[in-house]
Amino acid sequence: MKGVDFFRDLFPSRRPLIGVIHLPALPGSPRYIGGGLDRVIERARGDLTALEEGGADAAIVENFGDRPFPKRASKATVAALSVVVRELFRVARIPLGVNVLRSDGEGALAIAAAAGARFIRVNVFCGVAFTDQGIIESEAERIVKLRGELGAEVAILADVHVKHAHHLGTLAEAARDAARNLADALIVTGSGTGEEASPDDLADVKGASGLPVLVGSGITPENIELFAAADGFIVGTYLKQGGVTEAPVDPERVRTLRSALDKLDK
Repeated sequence: MKGVDFFRDLFPSRRPLIGVIHLPALPGSPRYIGGGLDRVIERARGDLTALEEGGADAAIVENFGDRPFPKRASKATVAALSVVVRELFRVARIPLGVNVLRSDGEGALAIAAAAGARFIRVNVFCGVAFTDQGIIESEAERIVKLRGELGAEVAILADVHVKHAHHLGTLAEAARDAARNLADALIVTGSGTGEEASPDDLADVKGASGLPVLVGSGITPENIELFAAADGFIVGTYLKQGGVTEAPVDPERVRTLRSALDKLDK
């Protein structure tokens, strides 16, 4: 079961609101301040609880604090993320996902399969992206092959023209390529973290791919109606205290956005 059916099985009742758990710097990363993983896990559990209380349908765990990012994660990062995600899985009441920055889909899939996560986000699933980490190339074949080898029922959510990068070709071409390379759903974003996407880009990607398409940046209660055609939303910055990306999740902000999303379905 892959593609549209896979996505609908994962989120059967409604288009999902997926909140982001931005982890602080992990062991081995440039900004790590010590203290081991207990501190990281405690903060992540608090964010997960806030997302669940506010009505999020899922949460995606991301090593956001590890800047500056390598192209592919170190073994230390993969190990740390596996521990954190597994600890969250033990208490989670909603599905979990994994995004390993800058773009390590193989690492994310291995973590998901080992720790119980149900989906991954891959920033550069296919094609080429020109980023501040240099040129990042497709890993679609390796990810899909590994998923089969592991027997992992893990959905692949692939960015199309990922943020913080420059791209060749049109958005529609990139969407068709991602679908052909067996992504299960696609993500459109603005140009940077927390920046609003374009409704026109959403329409182009939906029209070109035939896959579910999520909006992955810049969503607020004030603009969500512009993206009523989306099949789901990945939201980080708005859901944080004061709208600050690295702050803890604010359950009241989650409730507010949940209410705005529910109005779209009435």
